[in-house]
Amino acid sequence: MNIDKIREDFQILKKELNEKPIVYLDSACVTLKPKQVIDALNKYYNEFPACGERSNHKLGKRVTEEVEKSREVVKKFINARKSNEIIFTKNTTEGINLILNSIELKKGDIILTSDKEHNSILLPVQLLKNKGIEHRIFKFGDINDFKSKLDKDIKLIVTAHISNLDGTINPIEEIINLSHKNKSLILVDAAQSILHVKINVKKMDIDFLAFSGHKIFGPSGTGVLYGKYDLLNKLKPFIFGGGTVKDSTYEDYVIENIPQRFEAGLQDYAGIIGLGEAIKYFQGLGIEGVEDYIEDLNKIITQEFLKLGIKILGEEDYKKRKGIISFNIKGVNNKEIAEILNQNNIFIRAGMHCVHSWFNSNKIDGSARISLSVYNTEEDCRKVIEEIKKIKSLI
Repeated sequence: MNIDKIREDFQILKKELNEKPIVYLDSACVTLKPKQVIDALNKYYNEFPACGERSNHKLGKRVTEEVEKSREVVKKFINARKSNEIIFTKNTTEGINLILNSIELKKGDIILTSDKEHNSILLPVQLLKNKGIEHRIFKFGDINDFKSKLDKDIKLIVTAHISNLDGTINPIEEIINLSHKNKSLILVDAAQSILHVKINVKKMDIDFLAFSGHKIFGPSGTGVLYGKYDLLNKLKPFIFGGGTVKDSTYEDYVIENIPQRFEAGLQDYAGIIGLGEAIKYFQGLGIEGVEDYIEDLNKIITQEFLKLGIKILGEEDYKKRKGIISFNIKGVNNKEIAEILNQNNIFIRAGMHCVHSWFNSNKIDGSARISLSVYNTEEDCRKVIEEIKKIKSLI
């Protein structure tokens, strides 16, 4: 892979702050955007900044056409059966909430999640307890513990494919298979995996899947919810408004087709078009090459950190973590680590990464988190390693 050529696509990496280059190591939170995506956004605003689907003039028809092109791009990317199985959302969070608030649940039903779920899963599940829904938890990545928690009353399993906390991987295909044998539905949070693992919803037999555009070089405020068509058709939308109905009277309404019934109000047309461009950009890089490259960078940092005696959360084996090194240095607060690196234009994230429950349960006050992408270099890795060595030497 020609990394120098790839880096040329990301304009922010050409900038300097205080006469120092930027080392961006926070891609698990938000990936940078290539110029191709930014150009797609600008094209909408400059050439056809109109309302799609509801406006029948030439500009409106162009918007609808471009949005449906993006829907087809997503469909092919994850190998959905139909383009109308693709619902555009503003992020993974909205997709998860849509399912949890639309699926038919009754008192006594159980939702099963892991112990490392993002608040986007944990909180809406907790709120369902008010309706008599039980919440059961298995240990992330532990298939035997998962098996032990299954029973006939589990209606829905909601879990991440890859943990945003430490990059470790759930055995998702085995989880899906066991879920279906138990006659339970499964919603997969693919926010972290979408950039690291080839996802084939048909082959994997995924019921529902959600991911965010900002994790895969796309615009912020964009996301995708996939669902099998027959399952989507059983859901009751919980957000209504313009575009969700074919007709209405003072007493009743006629619901729109799928996916429009789940896409309430004016959409982020520019963002959706940009998301389609981002996926095409990613596909052009080749997922296998991207993943091999990121793994090589992960190896460099992991091996050096282990030599320094730094505690890595999750798996120490870099091959069992996808692009994330979550760590702590004894005697130094994780936020202090991030701030010291920040002063040198090395940007990482620190804190509890929206997984407060796991950190609180394990009595750990968060972690510093390095997350890698294809625009990072070996030089980036060496810079952060050297700064961490300096921090260690001061303890």
